[in-house]
Amino acid sequence: MTLKTVRMALLFDFYGQLLTPRQQEFFALYYGDDLSLGEIAEHYGVSRQAVYDILRRSESALEAYDGKLRLVERELAQHRLLAEIESDLQKVIEMVQAGADAPAIVDLLSQTRRKLATASKVDEGRRDDV
Repeated sequence: MTLKTVRMALLFDFYGQLLTPRQQEFFALYYGDDLSLGEIAEHYGVSRQAVYDILRRSESALEAYDGKLRLVERELAQHRLLAEIESDLQKVIEMVQAGADAPAIVDLLSQTRRKLATASKVDEGRRDDV
């Protein structure tokens, strides 16, 4: 799966309901079911160019929605932060098991707490604080 396909799938997950029913169908067949332009065109009795145009307009619309709302960006940022927090917590467990000094553990927990606060701000849509 290409990066474009992954990005389009994410955009469709967030904004797909804003497309027309025909755009949704073509988009799902092309990106979800991996049908070719020709296969979609044959099934709907339209030209390959018509399918191509509908897909390009759909992609442009999805990109425009995300350009304004930034839901995909916030989702990805939140996932990155949560992965870092999970890693930090695993380090804390290992430090405790190894008998590490309390100040080192407290320092790591403080860093993790700040990351958690940042993740909460991302979730609330306050990107300017991130």
